[in-house]
Amino acid sequence: MRVLLSTIGSRGDVQPLVALALELRNLGQEVRLCVPPDFRNWIESLGMPVTPIGPFLRSTGKASPLAAIPTPEQRRQMMEGTLAIQFETIAAAAKNCDIIVGATALQIAAPSVAERMGIPYIFAAYCPTVLPSPHHAPPVLAMLGDTSVPAIADYRELWDLDARRWNDMWGVLLNSHRASLGLRAVDDVRSHIFTDRPWLAADPTLAPWPDPADRAVFQTGAWILPDERPLSPELEAFLDAGSPPIYFGFGSIRTPENLSQVAIASARAIGHRAIVSRGWADLSVVDDEPDCLAIGEVNQQALFKRVAAVVHHGGAGTTTAAARDGAPQVVIPQMYDQHYWAQRIHHLGIGTAHEGGTPTTDSLTSALLHALQPDVVARARAIAIAIHSNGALLAAQCLITADKENALQERL
Repeated sequence: MRVLLSTIGSRGDVQPLVALALELRNLGQEVRLCVPPDFRNWIESLGMPVTPIGPFLRSTGKASPLAAIPTPEQRRQMMEGTLAIQFETIAAAAKNCDIIVGATALQIAAPSVAERMGIPYIFAAYCPTVLPSPHHAPPVLAMLGDTSVPAIADYRELWDLDARRWNDMWGVLLNSHRASLGLRAVDDVRSHIFTDRPWLAADPTLAPWPDPADRAVFQTGAWILPDERPLSPELEAFLDAGSPPIYFGFGSIRTPENLSQVAIASARAIGHRAIVSRGWADLSVVDDEPDCLAIGEVNQQALFKRVAAVVHHGGAGTTTAAARDGAPQVVIPQMYDQHYWAQRIHHLGIGTAHEGGTPTTDSLTSALLHALQPDVVARARAIAIAIHSNGALLAAQCLITADKENALQERL
């Protein structure tokens, strides 16, 4: 079986697909990936071919928020260009493949490419709130700045509005490309992308699908990439030099300019050392004192076992990694599904969600004091035992089964 795994996004979007790819390869399958060029060298070093799609994304971590706001005309041109690139690039990457797996909702073209090729397409989400349910609101509301959605019994009306937004944004452009391929128009873009049987690649303890009776969503568990890399000698020496530090890392997202200062000051305020992950925002330490260290890319699975707490943006991967290692968390969400993960950490009692707005030394110190309470630390360690690590293997096995069933149907 030849599988194309495709996504458009940052490390948190790509790494789960790499985990799935390695499991598929271990089971004797041929795997290709279609991802942003930032990750090509890394994945090819693992022995898997990559078709790069779109521009490099790393510069977005330091981009000015004002500079990132396009005019309506620029937005239209960007959408047209994005969709054209997707159709061309994914079609080329999928040549001779038997199945396509697309992750993240930006895979606008992938299901149409699969349909044109006559092969199955599977959509995978990394967070329950990406998928429609009457039990939660669409995550795009948070992405658009509306983080005050009231708790109500049924969110179907908001999801209906979300479906109309998808159609308004992508309907004409998508159907134009589909027409050029000889495919019929779709009247529900979101359902077309998500399919009628989406997969949920999230841990059922951390992020359970809210309706267990709903068999339309298949929850595999999180796709976790094993990491055997050693920590650097500098980081090992820092960890050995004192008590467990607090880790601050915000992945590929933008951060306030003074976040490094706030992070280190809050750690010092409660008598802890600090590790600051530079991330795509290129954060740094504020002075030469020996109680703080700035690091680059790191094996979180090795590091999080040795820190007092993890302060982060609420990405699915970082949240899961910290939970697996039993580290209390402070989540400072900014957009999309990050608010969901912040709420889940708070609900499970394994950390706290930072209040809305830009962190200050006082607000972050308060959040850390809560996360480091003995009962929270104990709860984080207890929950760690319940986190599953075999989601990628289960997904790989199901893909192989699905391919065999599809081949049987073709013969019949």
